[in-house]
Parts: sequence; structure tokens; C-alpha cells
Amino acid sequence: MAEEMMNEDRIRDRLVGHGESLFRAPPEFVRFTQNDAADRLLNDLSGHPHAFVLASIMDRQIKAERAWLIPYRFMEKLGDFSMGTLVRQSQSDIQRLMSEPDPLHRFVEIMSACFFKGIRRIADQYESDAYRIWQGKPSSATVVYRFLEFDGVGPKIATMAANLLTRGFKIEFADHFSIDISADVHVRRVFGRLGLTPPEATPDQLIFRARSLHPEFPGLIDFPTWEIGRNWCKARKPEYNKCYMKDLCPSANEGEANKVP
Repeated sequence: MAEEMMNEDRIRDRLVGHGESLFRAPPEFVRFTQNDAADRLLNDLSGHPHAFVLASIMDRQIKAERAWLIPYRFMEKLGDFSMGTLVRQSQSDIQRLMSEPDPLHRFVEIMSACFFKGIRRIADQYESDAYRIWQGKPSSATVVYRFLEFDGVGPKIATMAANLLTRGFKIEFADHFSIDISADVHVRRVFGRLGLTPPEATPDQLIFRARSLHPEFPGLIDFPTWEIGRNWCKARKPEYNKCYMKDLCPSANEGEANKVP
């Protein structure tokens, strides 16, 4: 038991260390899609902060790259993506833009309503400036709560958005206590193979496990575990030998032990 606890401490320290190195790194251009123009729009927090917010709202039930393209697709159709142009669109206009000629989302009716209501909330609550959502070094709980106020946004998306803002864009928050991991399939798989949770852990189990590992900023280990799951700790044919956690990973060591000479 003592040896298992020591190994868990080493796993935590390595994940947190990698997360902290990423957090301290200078801001870089954040890649959301495979489209340079779309990514420039999403990275323009000074001129188009609402693009980031509306794309976050769209990130449900489809691949992330497709969801984050939606603001740019609207800009192509409308000619620009200013709040002035967006607020002039009716809900039926937004649904038409979302559905024609090809649907931009798997659930056009539901998500076009969320998109429209998102525009209205930014206009009415934040005077058409979405930057106000995170301006002035607010607490992490405040930012997460403000995202939760948007229709269609749950805790996973709200904490993901807050994490991206502070980790990727270096937006200052008063604290990071309320930024959890986003409990996706990669995080679950990596937590399970590292022995941090059962293989079929629930989202709540994953979230609270991350909180226990790094209470002051649980979401700090989100990207390291996601990166491991996406690149090496794959569902099929995991490439343990390429992962920097291989010497601490019970699954990797078991896999090596079971190899046929």
C-alpha cells in the first residue's frame, strides 16, 4: 500500500509539473481547428471575444474541430462577425444560417437557438462585449458561473472555457479553485490506466479525483492527461514506450511484462 501511494504521488507530481510548465509558458496562438482563418478569429479576444464564447457554446455532440469552426462559417455567410451584425439577426435568420446550404451542427434547431440566445446574452448582459465575462481578474467560480448562464452550457463546457482562457490565453483570475478537468474519454482512459480511478469512473469521480490531486487548480492536469490520451494512451494499441509516464504507469509495466520474448 505504501509503495502504491508513493507511486501515486510521483504520478501526481509529474502531471502537475507538466501542467505548470504549460501554464507558465508565454501565450501562443491557440489551435482550435485546422483552418488558419477560423483560428485567427477565435484567438482575437480583443476584437471578437464573442467568437470564443459562441464557439464554446457550440461544442456539444460533435467533434470539437467542427464546433469551433461555426463562428467562422457564420462570418463567411454574413461578411463579418461583429456584434453589430449578429444582433441584427433574428432567431429564424440564425437557424437558416446554421442549416443552409449544409448544416453546421448535428442538432441545428437546438444549437441555433443556443447561438441566438448567446448573442442576446452578450448584447444585453455584457453590453455587446464578451470580454467583460473575464475582465478585471475575477474569481474562477465567477467565470465558470457566467458561462453556465448561457443556454446549452453545462459544467464541462464552462470549466473547459475557463481553463482555455487562463491556460491558453493567460487571462488572469483571482484563483483557479473552480476550474475542473473536462472528464472526456481521454482523461478517463488515462486516469484508469494510471490507476488513479477505476477504468469506468463516472465524470464526478474523475472531477473529484483531480480535485484531490491538485486542489488549488484541478484543471491544471486536464491538458497533460488529454495529451497523453490523444497521442499515446490510445484506446487500441497504446504506444506506452513513447509516453513520458511509462515508468510510472501500471498498465505500461503490465504490458511490458506480458510481452512474448
